[in-house]
Amino acid sequence: MLILKRILDFYIFSNLHVALAGFCITKITLIKYNVSNSWVPFFVLFCILASYNFIRFYELKTKRLSWFKNWFLKNRFGILFLSIVSIIMVFFITFFTKFNLKSFIILFPFALMTVFYVIPFFKFKNIEFSFRYFPAIKIFSIAVSWAGISVLFPLEEAEIKFNATVYIEFIQRILILIAITIPFDIRDIDSDFKSLKTLPQMLGVKNAKILGILLLLLFVILGFFNNSFFKTDILIAIITGAFLWFSTENRTRYYTGFWVESIPIVWLFLITLI
Repeated sequence: MLILKRILDFYIFSNLHVALAGFCITKITLIKYNVSNSWVPFFVLFCILASYNFIRFYELKTKRLSWFKNWFLKNRFGILFLSIVSIIMVFFITFFTKFNLKSFIILFPFALMTVFYVIPFFKFKNIEFSFRYFPAIKIFSIAVSWAGISVLFPLEEAEIKFNATVYIEFIQRILILIAITIPFDIRDIDSDFKSLKTLPQMLGVKNAKILGILLLLLFVILGFFNNSFFKTDILIAIITGAFLWFSTENRTRYYTGFWVESIPIVWLFLITLI
């Protein structure tokens, strides 16, 4: 059991799980728009591995994530190996496949949002300013950046013309990603700085859950008008809503870091199954 726990911890804390989720949520977009043989999901996967591990390193260097420090130090060589392989694969996909480099125009602002979520874009009198420290911006910046990377970027790379359905898909993705992110803010409500003003801090845990459910309802309504995957949208909204509703401040990091983070993986499975 101890060996299995170590494997699971490495899978989650090295960001392999969130990278797989990024792969799946990007692949979902391509399936919906009948795009095959695209390298973009792999590009997103390896970018997440490289960038998220760099962000983790930065957070530890700035004395954040103290709970994570011991594990990181014990597994630093494995994480370094993953990061190097990821950078090599990003380079390979970019320059040695039929990759549409023009799509980087769409990717760039959303990638910056991801980086500046943690890394400050400027300092003033020893005070750092990043998206995570702007009231109520934290959750919105995460959702918008992931929606842009998983919807607009792959469709631009595939040279799909943007129309009303694409923008509705983008809005849908923002809605469900906000709902997915709320359990993380509920988990961290006691450890987050009060100045962050996350949704659970501002509205209370119960009201934040209700808001998340309303966003999922809007997600389903938009799906009714937008695509032929309406049944899947309903199922994934119910699953997301269940995880959201049963979130508490006392849930372990496995609840959010594994189960909630698995929602895009389950979503892709449902789309391929139904």
